[in-house]
Amino acid sequence: MRAEASTALAELDALEGELRATEAEMEALGESGQSIPAALSERYDRAGLRFEQGGGFERHARVAETLAGLGFGDEKADRPLSTFSGGWLMRVELAKLLLAQPDVLLLDEPTNHLDLPSIQFFESTLDRFPGAVLVVSHDRTFLRRQTNRILELDGRGGLHLFEGGYDRYLEQRAERREELLARKVNQDRVIAEHERFVERFRYKATKARQAQSRLKTLSKIDRIELEPEGRRSIQLALSPPARAGERVLALEGIRKTYGNETVYEGVDLTVRRGERVALVGPNGAGKSTLLRIAAGVIEPDAGERRLGHNVQAAFFAQHALESLDADATVLAEVARDAHTEDVPRLRGLLGALLFTGDDVDKRISVLSGGEKARVALAKLLLRPANLLILDEPTNHLDIEACEVLEAAFSEFAGTLLFVSHDRAFLNALATRVVEVMPDQLGDHLGNYDVYLERKARLPEPGETDGVPRSSSPSETATVPPEKEARLRERARRKERDRSARRVVKLEIQIAEHEARKEAVTAQLALPDVYQDPKRIQSVQAEQAEVDALLDAAYAEWERLSESLSDFED
Repeated sequence: MRAEASTALAELDALEGELRATEAEMEALGESGQSIPAALSERYDRAGLRFEQGGGFERHARVAETLAGLGFGDEKADRPLSTFSGGWLMRVELAKLLLAQPDVLLLDEPTNHLDLPSIQFFESTLDRFPGAVLVVSHDRTFLRRQTNRILELDGRGGLHLFEGGYDRYLEQRAERREELLARKVNQDRVIAEHERFVERFRYKATKARQAQSRLKTLSKIDRIELEPEGRRSIQLALSPPARAGERVLALEGIRKTYGNETVYEGVDLTVRRGERVALVGPNGAGKSTLLRIAAGVIEPDAGERRLGHNVQAAFFAQHALESLDADATVLAEVARDAHTEDVPRLRGLLGALLFTGDDVDKRISVLSGGEKARVALAKLLLRPANLLILDEPTNHLDIEACEVLEAAFSEFAGTLLFVSHDRAFLNALATRVVEVMPDQLGDHLGNYDVYLERKARLPEPGETDGVPRSSSPSETATVPPEKEARLRERARRKERDRSARRVVKLEIQIAEHEARKEAVTAQLALPDVYQDPKRIQSVQAEQAEVDALLDAAYAEWERLSESLSDFED
């Protein structure tokens, strides 16, 4: 694999060969007593200068540094390419691009196959890159840190250029939409006036010429069309789960080996109700293995996995697509797990996960791997358990779908244990970060940015924040009771405040749903509606959807109100 990455510096290898050949030629002339021609000396000097300026003397160190930064240690760097998966092979191609140092880098989702440490190395390399970069990415943190111009391709094939970074782009896009909306309202008013005049006077002889003039004016108006707001306006409300006990999951003395390689030796992990725990660490550290043990998919070689009182666990991983019915449509496959009251919101759920229009009628057999993963995710979210264990849930989702998912999980009253390399997703959700290291877990309260800040202040291995964990039961570090009590109280207050904010939002939503229900019900009394069976069916479907939304909102409001009462007791 090292040899493949080094092909990016083939020009330097060729220059070195030219230098060696020229040196041999010069040495042979000297040994025969002949003078060295000036042209030969000049050729040698030019080749040597190009070799030095191109970094020829440091190229082997550059290759080793780049490979190490992208996760290839010495052992992996010397393995044959045939032993690597597709994701690792993509890293090799990225390493070749970085080593080649072209004038322009064209990157399509460059962070997709990188773990968090590799993304940090990649970004630091781009910071030093003197050329231009044109990138397509759904990694919002990457876009915020690396871009200074945004080129947006809208749904009609139009291109819009926004100066500034990603956050400035979001502001400018909102401003542009407001401006277009104001112009459209004014244009619609003018068009309506012209149309009323034409409709009224087009058949009157005294006004016919004016009416024709206005018709020509109407035909020349460049109609303003607004791009649909997209899934940013979609709210994905997860059904409230059953209340679990205080301790949701406990892994005690876990040991796991694969062949001669020991992944864990006596590690412990406790997850409490309402926590959103993110597992972080380099690829190969064992994050997915730990998730699978937590989900009960695989058994540890030693130790115990225990679920708390009334805990219902659900696991999402890329292999979940294997259980899908290849002959079913997307809508039918999701509906298979739905209750009657869930049916009205199935299309909204699928729309939030990129299945819009006729996409819901596609058969599972024709979907890509990413699309199948999104179907499996939709089934999980339809009626979530109170402990969701998620392995890279944002893979294959675009930015808007990720934000919809974040908003849904932020309001989710259950517990999350997840792995993700999407730093924006980590920061939006994580209340606790568990660093998976060789033979031990490091525990840090807060989101991913807080974890990085504390790691920068306390870089020594084994230093943690929050509740430290050790690699073996005999070495388990303890937390002073008063500190643990403060941490628990802080988490309790945070959960109470989150519940209070959600109750306020629910009350606003309930009022909106009630108003919408009243408007929908009023339509059934309209003559042009009850005389049209298709209109009646459409209105009744909308009425059922509103009723389902109201029921879900009231149920969540009651549950949260009850939990707030418990806080006050």
